[in-house]
Amino acid sequence: MSIPFRAITAFHAAARTGSMQQASEILGVTPSAVSQQIQIIETHIGVRLFSRKGRKSVLTEAGERYYEMIRDEVDRITAATERMRGLNSYTALNVRIAPTFATKWVMPRLDEFLELHPDIELRLDATNEPPDFARENIDLEIRHGAGPWRGLHVECLAVEPMEVLCSPDYAAAGSLRPADLEGHRLIHSVKNVVQWSDWFQHQGHPMPSQPRRVLFDRAHMSIDLAANGHGLALESCLTASAEIASGHLVRAISGASLMTQKSLWLVCPQSHLNRRKVRRFCDWLRSTLTEFAPISSS
Repeated sequence: MSIPFRAITAFHAAARTGSMQQASEILGVTPSAVSQQIQIIETHIGVRLFSRKGRKSVLTEAGERYYEMIRDEVDRITAATERMRGLNSYTALNVRIAPTFATKWVMPRLDEFLELHPDIELRLDATNEPPDFARENIDLEIRHGAGPWRGLHVECLAVEPMEVLCSPDYAAAGSLRPADLEGHRLIHSVKNVVQWSDWFQHQGHPMPSQPRRVLFDRAHMSIDLAANGHGLALESCLTASAEIASGHLVRAISGASLMTQKSLWLVCPQSHLNRRKVRRFCDWLRSTLTEFAPISSS
C-alpha cells in the first residue's frame, strides 16, 4: 500500500514549521488531522517520526532523516502546483498578423488592449504566412491579401485609400499630377493589392516608359523610405496614417481619381469566434479602426 500524498504533505508541513498547529493552519485542517496523517506514515514505515516534549512535537532522528529525503521533492511539487495555478489566472491568445499592419497600426495602440484585458496573455506572430488552423495553435489571423478564403470566417477590416505619398521635402502636398511622374522614383510594396500599374490605369494615364522603381516585400519599408525623402510611395493611407498625421508624409497628387483596396482581413475558423478571448480582441481591433477617417485627395 502506498502512502497518501496528503499524509506526506502533512508531515512535510509539520517538520518544516516545527508545529502541528502551524501545519494545520497551512493545510486548512485541524491539528488532530495532521497527527492522524503522520501516524499513517509511521505505521507504514514502522518508525516514530515525532516525539512529544512537553506540549511540543519534535522530530526524531528518523523523522529528521525522512524530512531531508523528501523535502526537496515536496517543495518542487508545491512550486509546480503554484505555477500551474498562476497559468490559470490568464488566457493565452495567439494572433498571427500581417507585419506592416502590426508595426504601423496595432503596436502603437496595443497598450489600450493590454490595459482593458489584463487577464489575457497576448502572443503576436507577425508574418504573412497563412496558418494551418488545424495544426497550429493560432486563434486568429489578421491577413493581408486579396481575399476571400473558403472554409474560414473572413471579415474585411477596412477599405483603404491608396494614395501617392511623399515627404514634404520631396514635393509639396498636391503639387504633382499623374502626368508629372515621369522620372520620379516610384516606391511600393510588391504585396499590395493595388500596384503602380493599376493606379496609372485607373487614372487613364500610361505608366512611365522607364520608371525608376524601388520594390519592397513589406509596406512599412516603402512608407519609411518615402518619409525619408527618397521618392513617391503608392501606399495605404491606413498603414501610413501616423506619418500622414505627423506631416512626415503628404498626399503628393492633385486631380487624381481615388483608388481603394481591401487587403486587411480578420480570418479564423468559424468556431473560433465562440472563444471569448477572440471576440474581445476582434471587438477592440474594430474599435480602433473607427478612428480611421481618411481624407481623400482632390
